[in-house]
Amino acid sequence: MKNSLYRFTRKAAVRWLRIIEMNGGGSAPALLRALRGWPAFLRDAAVYRRASDGGAFRIRLSGMLPVLGDRYQSAGTLGHYFHQDLWAARRIHSRGPRIHVDIGSRIDGFVAHLLVFMPVTVIDVRPLASVVAGLAFVQEDATALSSFQDDSIDSLSSLHAVEHFGLGRYGDPVDPGASLKIVSALARVLKPGGRLYFSVPVGRERLEFNAHRVFAPRTIADAFARLRLVSFAGIDDQGALRDPCKLDDLARSDYACGLYEFTKD
Repeated sequence: MKNSLYRFTRKAAVRWLRIIEMNGGGSAPALLRALRGWPAFLRDAAVYRRASDGGAFRIRLSGMLPVLGDRYQSAGTLGHYFHQDLWAARRIHSRGPRIHVDIGSRIDGFVAHLLVFMPVTVIDVRPLASVVAGLAFVQEDATALSSFQDDSIDSLSSLHAVEHFGLGRYGDPVDPGASLKIVSALARVLKPGGRLYFSVPVGRERLEFNAHRVFAPRTIADAFARLRLVSFAGIDDQGALRDPCKLDDLARSDYACGLYEFTKD
């Protein structure tokens, strides 16, 4: 009896956690959307039940997994990751390097774009268990890029990653100077004539521990003094891509994204 009750309770808890996850994780806006969506959900369930002829896909109470807010959202969001991933992938595709090296960018976004047309080596402090054709993985703290020699990488990127370095969020060592150390390492390993594609949050400069740093746009340009800025674009506080863009255009932003293309002369 106790085992049966435990299994039932555990199963119910898992289902409720899934429902919460599928409805935005329980945030206040998600909760409001969920409450708004209940009448439509109940109406649709009744219509489906009347129209169904039974079988494997009939409605069962035990199989309910209500997702209540999606009908009130847009078809997709075009935020930082969407714009930056396309911005960098298009430039890399146009340039046509033999191989690309990335530090910390999203594998299920930007890196996936690149794997369509070229091999990619990814460096991250966290492990990666998946095996994907064309993807080589190096697990290390990329602050120093000690696995790579000076002037050795022709095509290099780090998108929306360096703002997290040294904050411990991803299990990396806590180090207030880590973001400047990785900047120095990126400049060191970039091959003369090569390209570095780099993005971080920009705007009013600050630390929001342990989530991220937000950099003044010129802080990044100055930190890469060894490199030449080829182009700069940005994603403003309204989520719009501004390409090209001036560094100072985003200096007063709250949480914009700066997209930097550097080379080494």
